[in-house]
Amino acid sequence: MEIAIYLIVALAGLGGGYTLASTAIRKSIEKKSEQLVKDAETEAEVLKKERMLQAKEKFLQLKAEHEKAIQLRNQEVQQSENRAKQKESTLAQKLEETRRKQVELDTAKESLKSQNELMARKETEIEKMHRKQVEQLQIIAGLSADDAKNQLVEALKNEAKTEAASHIKDIMDEARLTANKEAKRIVVQTIQRVATEHAVENSVSVFNIENDEVKGRIIGREGRNIRAIEAATGVEIIVDDTPEAIILSCFDPVRREIARLSLHQLVTDGRIHPARIEEVVAKVKRQIDDEIVETGKRTCIDLGIHGLHPELTRMVGRMKYRSSYGQNLLQHSREVANLCAIMAAELGLNVKLAKRAGLLHDIGKVPDDEPELPHAILGMKLAEKYKEKPEVCNAIGAHHDEVEMTSVISPIIQVCDAISGARPGARREIVESYIKRLKDMEALALSHPGVSSTFAIQAGRELRVIVESEKVSDKDAEMLSFNISQKIQNEMTYPGQVKVTVIRETRAVSIAR
Repeated sequence: MEIAIYLIVALAGLGGGYTLASTAIRKSIEKKSEQLVKDAETEAEVLKKERMLQAKEKFLQLKAEHEKAIQLRNQEVQQSENRAKQKESTLAQKLEETRRKQVELDTAKESLKSQNELMARKETEIEKMHRKQVEQLQIIAGLSADDAKNQLVEALKNEAKTEAASHIKDIMDEARLTANKEAKRIVVQTIQRVATEHAVENSVSVFNIENDEVKGRIIGREGRNIRAIEAATGVEIIVDDTPEAIILSCFDPVRREIARLSLHQLVTDGRIHPARIEEVVAKVKRQIDDEIVETGKRTCIDLGIHGLHPELTRMVGRMKYRSSYGQNLLQHSREVANLCAIMAAELGLNVKLAKRAGLLHDIGKVPDDEPELPHAILGMKLAEKYKEKPEVCNAIGAHHDEVEMTSVISPIIQVCDAISGARPGARREIVESYIKRLKDMEALALSHPGVSSTFAIQAGRELRVIVESEKVSDKDAEMLSFNISQKIQNEMTYPGQVKVTVIRETRAVSIAR
């Protein structure tokens, strides 16, 4: 069509000479245009029918889907109605059952009410009869009901006490027959399998020198060297007439060791002056810190303890320079760990856990600071801080009965600690405190009525109590022995165990003249 228009324009531009030809061409073009229009209309009609058919198919498809959805919805509604009807039927049945039970309950209430009224009348009659009988008994016995009750209660109390003491004695005897032998075997076997050196720490150390000229160099001009050493180490240095020896005095073993090693290096090097002293002391302190960590690691490896927090390992190393009643703390802790392992193995318990708790039980004695807490409680808090198991923490805190024992391992730690501290030669005790403990034990027994004299024998391991036979019977003697042992256990601190023996005798004396 565009070509036809173009031709028309072209012919028009040629002028009127071609008018006839253009007319013919125009007619031809018009025919073609009409034909093209008809073809376009035909094509449009076909396209329209196709679109209509597609729309109709789409409509039918949507209609089918809609009808299917409506059908599904109707099915769901029908099911919901069925369920609702079923629930309604069930509720109706339950309601009927509830009404029936309510009727039965009302009937039972009426019956119970009648029975209660009858029982109340009977109780009133029984109470009246009881009062009459009590009045008659009071007249016959010449005692009031309260007096008779008090006498009966006192008699029952005395009888119960006597029977209780007898039962306690029988039970303890039976327990001793079955358990004492086995316990002794385990304890003795445990002690025999552990060998620990008897190391006794002092509060002074002796530093040996080659000749007395070294003393003057250590003192320095106007005593400046010895003052510098004392200030840097915190140790008192005693230079006296003792030949070839200098005494280092301090209650802290770590400081004494630092002072001893520092003096050794200074004397060996020969340069002794305040600046050099400070340098050597600082170097020795670092060496001691490294040695403490190494000692802790070596101890854990020797005992087969793994996964210990580095800070706890360092505290274990610090035990090497601490002592308790003259007993080296690290040796004591190692011994307790080995004792706990053996005893736990004998009893079928966790050996590694017992050994770990035994090593750490006195960790509260070597803290970096000095809090106002018992060492058992402090050790338990340190173990909790560094994520130790609850059984280990409880064993540490309970080994002096300062917290309640919640684990089977806790009494084992307590027993092994007592074994390690109570064996001969392990610890030394000041004479004054030892005598005071014996006197307190004797005074505690004398405070009981009927006791005439007491004697603490076998270094305080046994208490002999002599009672007056007129005031204390045989059964009372058994009860007295039990009470004294419990009082000693609760009120006194002592190593090992104390045996309480109550002696009662009757003497008849006559003189022939």
